[in-house]
Amino acid sequence: MPRPTAKLCGMHPISSIAETLGLSSEHLHPHGAYAAKIDLDLLEEPRRREAPSRLILVSAITPTMGGEGKTTTTIGLGDALTKLGQSVCLALREPSLGPCFGMKGGGTGGGRAQLTPADRINLHFTGDFHAITSAHNLLAAAIDNHLHFGNALGIESRRVVWPRVIDMNDRALRQIVIGLGGKTHGVPRQAGFDITAASELMAILCLADGWADLRERIDRTVVAFTTGGDPVTVQQLDVTGAMLALLRDALMPNLVRTLEGTPAVVHGGPFANIAHGCNSVLATRTAMHLADWTITEAGFGFDLGAEKFFDIKCRGAGLDTTAVVLVASVRALKLHGGNDGKNLDQPDPAAVERGLSNLEKHIESIAHFGERPVVALNRFPTDTDEEVAVVARHCASQGVPFAVATHFSDGGAGAVDLARVVVEQAEHHNTPFHPLYELTSPIPDKIRAVAQTMYGARDIAFTKSAERKLKELERLGFADLPICIAKTQSSLSDDPKLHGRPRDFEVTVSDIQLNAGAGFLVVLTGDILRMPGLPRVPQANHIDLDGSEIVGLR
Repeated sequence: MPRPTAKLCGMHPISSIAETLGLSSEHLHPHGAYAAKIDLDLLEEPRRREAPSRLILVSAITPTMGGEGKTTTTIGLGDALTKLGQSVCLALREPSLGPCFGMKGGGTGGGRAQLTPADRINLHFTGDFHAITSAHNLLAAAIDNHLHFGNALGIESRRVVWPRVIDMNDRALRQIVIGLGGKTHGVPRQAGFDITAASELMAILCLADGWADLRERIDRTVVAFTTGGDPVTVQQLDVTGAMLALLRDALMPNLVRTLEGTPAVVHGGPFANIAHGCNSVLATRTAMHLADWTITEAGFGFDLGAEKFFDIKCRGAGLDTTAVVLVASVRALKLHGGNDGKNLDQPDPAAVERGLSNLEKHIESIAHFGERPVVALNRFPTDTDEEVAVVARHCASQGVPFAVATHFSDGGAGAVDLARVVVEQAEHHNTPFHPLYELTSPIPDKIRAVAQTMYGARDIAFTKSAERKLKELERLGFADLPICIAKTQSSLSDDPKLHGRPRDFEVTVSDIQLNAGAGFLVVLTGDILRMPGLPRVPQANHIDLDGSEIVGLR
């Protein structure tokens, strides 16, 4: 199904969507007719809804390369609750240009369960990614400028840990040499680029609870080390104010809608395989301030985004869920059941049966947080009744609530059964979550807790360089931070080729990076890269402009 335009789907101005939430024009900063920024002053006002907002998390099993419809299910569930007469607001991440032009495509859902205007949201939107990119690179320029003009702070040029970023998949920029061309062009050193979604500044913006917190987080961000091994912060470089100026509008969440008119607050976009995988705290709080039901997502799979959602976001922001939805698909279960990925559209109930081990592991993982999931089977047109029945029987045997959803083809009406199960779960089976580890635990114990509990690993192993980083972080007093593990999304293990439920494996920690501003340690495992590359035939080859309409954006 092509991306509907505002004209084709009969959209109303964003002011009318705001009215359904009780938002007045004084809180809106319009970006065109169909999107607006929401003023942060809103959160200082008393909440107008009588009932407390219930937060629903949507995550997924280990996905195929195309994803299992986590965002689509989130949108379909929101539209279904709206159909049932509930007050609903979604809280979702902003898409990155990297996947849009790379392999996966856009991040606004699909079929009849989409955010709109999809082309604007998927591309430049309200400029948040550009603002983060600019502020991040301003800091990078300030570091090299400091090195050029005498280096009063004594920065060791080989220990600058603040890369540059760009919101694009570009493998050629992973490792570069800068400052060439003579004395007037800077200090030569090795450097590199991350994708903007992996920027620590993206994580900082997504975890900040307001302007004062954002300033404090940027101030304490460590960007380099001196020749004596002491950390150098942004505050010492005196550019926090300029960075805040660039982020003035970006800190405000964005309001859009679904095709069926359900409001959606879309803000922030860290990836879960290389960052913490959740939309902003401010977006979630804004949605909860405005509606009785807030539906958010975290992914790729539960082992990545949802673990970080609980252990980093909820722990830090004081949030809790009333229900967890685990999205599965027949296609993914076939892949985990031994299918080579080339014949996922062909009926194979036996492969679905074998692939249930991956679903089982994620259900177990959710239970470790004290939660019981609702399994949502995102049904594709090629799924047979026999294959669907395999999943339904298994969930029934495990006592796990289950619903089939067809929101892609049927919109909110196709997720009404799922919505009813979620409401029942939220009202009668809600328990507070508890984190996987204590912050005061040693860093290796925290990594081991996630690797063993979420991934099913036997143990963890450190490279020599990772061991040196570990000792340095302990010496500098950063051992009590939560951890954010960067790992492949294609497997529960750190090997993307191991599908299903791998057992008896080690997770190898290759590096540990300090994100003092974001307030966590990034633990790199396997061959994970913070700058993706384009595939042989990228989505960019199919995108064009037809008159004034963007076409080919998937």
